[in-house]
Amino acid sequence: MDSAVTNIREALAALAVPGKAVISQKFFKTGKGEYGEGDIFLGISVPDQRAVAKAFYPDVSLGEISQLLSSEYHEHRLTALFILVNRFQKSKIPSEKEGIANFYMSHLAYINNWDLADSSSYPILGSYAYEYDRADLLRTLARSDHMWHKRIGVVATLYFIRKHSFELMKEFVTHNLKYPHDLMHKANGWMLREMGKKAPDELIRYLDQYYLEMPRTCLRYAIEKLDEPLRQKYLKGKI
Repeated sequence: MDSAVTNIREALAALAVPGKAVISQKFFKTGKGEYGEGDIFLGISVPDQRAVAKAFYPDVSLGEISQLLSSEYHEHRLTALFILVNRFQKSKIPSEKEGIANFYMSHLAYINNWDLADSSSYPILGSYAYEYDRADLLRTLARSDHMWHKRIGVVATLYFIRKHSFELMKEFVTHNLKYPHDLMHKANGWMLREMGKKAPDELIRYLDQYYLEMPRTCLRYAIEKLDEPLRQKYLKGKI
């Protein structure tokens, strides 16, 4: 075991709160048949994990990140992703950014819960796809049969949305609108809501076309920031 990985694991272990681990295992649905089945938690807060990642990221290799990312412990994986995000965002070298994006794609098996996907997909893959014209990477994920891949692809478009680029997100959301799992309904609605913050008219146009087809959870997320009278019209199907 490389010393950097050992040091990171020890730093995280010192921050663990066993009672929080029990709560996290319930919150992230780790029971039999649930989406996070079998996941194990140490009980470490996200701010503490971010702090550990910030302290260690300059000196950790991709090989060491891979060791941490393949851990059975959820917080090890999330901290590894925070380290990877830091590495990607600090790099000014295109080839290094490409290497990190490729590394991310090759380790998708370990990005297996919504917080892992949401905290890493848009600052790494979304940024890379936008800046280097690689929307094809996200399209492959969004059209996958694998739910976590779908969520990564859809949430990665948050980077595009923040750049006032909406077409890719709308394509992915529309493709996945009827996907049965609630976690995709939430992701789709979240991205639509984020578009609405930047361009309310774009959201209204999309809703007017699709809101009657949307799962209820998706619709509620999408319209959350609209004025209450308009929200009620969408909810009651009176548009």
